[in-house]
Amino acid sequence: MKGRILVADDDRLLRGLLEHKLAVAGFEVDLAQDGGSAYELARTMEYDLLVLDAMMPIMDGFEVLRRLKADPKTAGLPVVMLTARRGEHDVLDALERGASEYLTKPFIPDELVLRIRNRIRDERSAKGEDKPEAGSRAERSA
Repeated sequence: MKGRILVADDDRLLRGLLEHKLAVAGFEVDLAQDGGSAYELARTMEYDLLVLDAMMPIMDGFEVLRRLKADPKTAGLPVVMLTARRGEHDVLDALERGASEYLTKPFIPDELVLRIRNRIRDERSAKGEDKPEAGSRAERSA
């Protein structure tokens, strides 16, 4: 398994698209339709990465991000913000709060999958968990 991803977005079609793209790429995917659910799942389950929309009901993505980064249990969880909010203040605020990436909608789904894969690879490498996957280029060249 390449990793476990939580996708939090209130748009059902977008959640479905991301679930499909990430599953095809080999990821296990959980879905949340609002910020409150995303926050609870992130606190109670083990994820390699969270894809987080900014504008969601119950709790917005910026508040979810703030709470996760303030909690020692979830502070190290990489978060990719994926949102329609393009303002300079929004981007800088999310990055200052600890977001790993900030992508705006519309976006290229395959680019997002690659960014997620690369982020997880880098996180695992930093922790000394960087084992090449079967059939990967790194394994074939070894």
